[in-house]
Amino acid sequence: MDVDTMFFEPSDWVPNNQHLPVLRYNVDLSDGESFETLFAKNRWSDIWADGVFDYQHYHTGAHEVLGVKSGSATLLIGGPDGQKIRVAPGDCLILPAGTGHQNLGSSKDVAVVGAYPPEQHADIQRSAATEEMLSTIASLPLPQTDPVQGSAGALLKEWRK
Repeated sequence: MDVDTMFFEPSDWVPNNQHLPVLRYNVDLSDGESFETLFAKNRWSDIWADGVFDYQHYHTGAHEVLGVKSGSATLLIGGPDGQKIRVAPGDCLILPAGTGHQNLGSSKDVAVVGAYPPEQHADIQRSAATEEMLSTIASLPLPQTDPVQGSAGALLKEWRK
């Protein structure tokens, strides 16, 4: 499976994560497996299905995976000066803590499945990070498994260089 990596510098008030790249996969779910099942099997938790907020935000308390179940959307990743990314079914983004993200527009049938590493909880930040928040992002434990590929996944290679 091909995995794209993207680094984002701070963008306006969004800190992003200069140490860990955003990972982008295209997952073949033609065998009937769902993102919910895949993420649960690989021990990511607090699984939800909905859309992505239409305002720029980031999380300090959790890394996040977003898998597109249906529909399509244009996401702005990396803060106000970030990159527009068109996503469709099978696309999956792993966002390290601090990475800004926003839905710029989506089809009516868009459904995104999200999850977090165990013991991590997503807070929603919409303003500049304080020193304490930056410290929380920097000290957040790395996931033990890749939400898509499990114990042999690209996340383990790319995030532990």
